[in-house]
Amino acid sequence: MQDYLKRTEEELILRNYSRKTIVSYVRCLKEFFQFLGYNFEILDINKIRQFLLEKQEKEYASQTINLYLNAIKFFYRDIIKNNQKIDLKFAKRSKKLPVILSYEEIQIIINCTINQKHKLLLSLAYSAGLRVSEVINLQVQDINLEELTIHLKNAKGKKDRITVFSKKLQNELREIIILRNNDEYIFSSERGGKLTERTAQLIFENGLRKANIKKKATFHSLRHSFATHLLEHGVDVRHIQELLGHQNIRTTQIYTQVTNPSLKSITSPW
Repeated sequence: MQDYLKRTEEELILRNYSRKTIVSYVRCLKEFFQFLGYNFEILDINKIRQFLLEKQEKEYASQTINLYLNAIKFFYRDIIKNNQKIDLKFAKRSKKLPVILSYEEIQIIINCTINQKHKLLLSLAYSAGLRVSEVINLQVQDINLEELTIHLKNAKGKKDRITVFSKKLQNELREIIILRNNDEYIFSSERGGKLTERTAQLIFENGLRKANIKKKATFHSLRHSFATHLLEHGVDVRHIQELLGHQNIRTTQIYTQVTNPSLKSITSPW
């Protein structure tokens, strides 16, 4: 089993998969191999189906089940070199609408965050529509203070993109940039190096709790709110797609359901 896991990890590294994806694929395959027990190299569709059904019975999210399936497909196709088609339907993705915070709620969360560096982290994540992984990986050289833009390198899908940030943050960022080298992180930890994703998430969660906001919001809600608020200000959905780095316009169009002005203008008959 360990040999197959090592071979899979090496192949993923060679293909320049993200570290997060590599760790996830190896973890999923380890669980699958433990489920099989032996003969890992034999492709048994019924065994794969049974494994995934167990995950569904345990109420795993559809995205998680798809991750298991993708890892298994990668193993048999690219490691074992078995061309037999794994004809299993992908689990349907959840159609839940994203949790959106109002501009006022975001202000309260930021104001409830005492640490100035933490305030800036939340403000920048919202004003630029950044993922948690993107904000912690920001370096001095990624910020263009004059143009109020951020050049995100090797973001999700190994793609670069340009996004914007608020002029309100220009002076704070300038103070940081002056004191640091180009390859230094904007949000470095006390021990040196970048903050962890979990630390950034805890900063948001603490602010949310202190603000006494009851919505089931996460750090990613800042990004959802960025997109929704841009739509409400009349920005074209295709421009928002570029700022968010979405490959498919349908991913961005979910925000049109959240902020549909036609629905909001309807008055209940009661």
